[in-house]
Amino acid sequence: MTVETGSKLALLGGTKAVTLEDGDMFKWPIVTEEDEQAVLQVIREGNMSGSDITMQLEEDFKAWLGMDYALGFNNGTASLQAAMYGVGVGVGDEVICPSVTYWASGLQAFNLGATVVFADLDPVTLCIDPNDIEHRIGERTKAIMVVHYLGHPADMDAIMAIAAKHNLQVIEDVSHAQGGYYKGRKLGTIGHVGAMSLMAGKSLAIGEAGMLVTNDLAIYERAMSLGHYERFGSQIVSPELKPYTGLPLGAYKYRMHQVSSAMGRVQLKHYDARCAEIDKAMNYFWDLLDGVPGLRPHRTPPGTDSTMAGWYAAHGHYVSEELGGLSVTRFCEAVRAEGSLAGPGCNLPMHMHALLHDADVYGHGKPTRIAHAVRDVRQLDASLPVSDTIGQKVYSIPWFKHFRPEAIEQHAAAYRKVAENYKELLEDDRGNAPFVGGWHLSNRR
Repeated sequence: MTVETGSKLALLGGTKAVTLEDGDMFKWPIVTEEDEQAVLQVIREGNMSGSDITMQLEEDFKAWLGMDYALGFNNGTASLQAAMYGVGVGVGDEVICPSVTYWASGLQAFNLGATVVFADLDPVTLCIDPNDIEHRIGERTKAIMVVHYLGHPADMDAIMAIAAKHNLQVIEDVSHAQGGYYKGRKLGTIGHVGAMSLMAGKSLAIGEAGMLVTNDLAIYERAMSLGHYERFGSQIVSPELKPYTGLPLGAYKYRMHQVSSAMGRVQLKHYDARCAEIDKAMNYFWDLLDGVPGLRPHRTPPGTDSTMAGWYAAHGHYVSEELGGLSVTRFCEAVRAEGSLAGPGCNLPMHMHALLHDADVYGHGKPTRIAHAVRDVRQLDASLPVSDTIGQKVYSIPWFKHFRPEAIEQHAAAYRKVAENYKELLEDDRGNAPFVGGWHLSNRR
């Protein structure tokens, strides 16, 4: 790569490294006439609130993932709650979950009368650390919520071994990693149940929607009973559910909007090919930065049959010590001045939020976190050291949707230029905030 940028940083008056227009490089999802016609047909037929097209999408999903059952939801949050209910999470139970993730991965336990116990992150994968799970298990632990965070697969072999040892259920939150692989196995198919968001900002973006997949009929039917009133009927075979068919057990209405279903069928047809191009582009970006001080890729190692799928909310690791202690906040500021994209941090750790300490959401007369708990699981101490500091050690990178070498090279040059001229940024570096990131990830262009 040869990109002439000059040595003076743009933040300090130099020339920007990125001069090409974005065009559609970052536009997502890719919407074609095929999508438009599918959506228009639903609207024109007034078929927005049925389930026939959703059931067709479920068949597509089952074939794509090689699963026995799939169930569409109005959003990923609902699918995660249904997954918890499906594996039997109820009043007084505990779900072990990473603290650094979108809140829906864990907080849906509250709506089932259960609670969440947080485990720390693996500092490399940024997924739940199997080595921090076992000592979190208590007498009421029911499930482990695994989040394939920022597209990186979690260590499923180790997690499944722990679950088998303690007779726990494993829920895979695949909201960041639809279509990804772990050692040749598709994510969402390894645990007892998988659930995922398919909202417009995700890699597999079909509107506002979610999907649950499993090979367990009992989990599938329990998930259906929670909020799919029109499908919770005579076809149910689970003996404990049959007496209650006709009305949703959870009194929720969770069916997918069929505009999303129709778009989803089209998007899924092209998704793997589009992911392959994203993967090529993102890996090229990181290859260009190989050996640059302070910067490390957050990606799966080559030759492992594990993939980053669509690279949702792609990030990198930051090694401040190699750049004279320069804060990730100042580094990202300088990269943005070069015309590229960078944001410090990731999801803030949920265990630090007041909601998880003292909020009485439903009027129990005590914090909801421990309203039905057999023990006080609030984590007020420094028991999650990686989660507490990870925001100062990661940053978002451009999420390329197309393999266009010249443009990718310019963005990589922006990162290289800032890293190689870090000393110019030290004097005015005001450091990081105590916690760097946000409660949800913004969909940067």
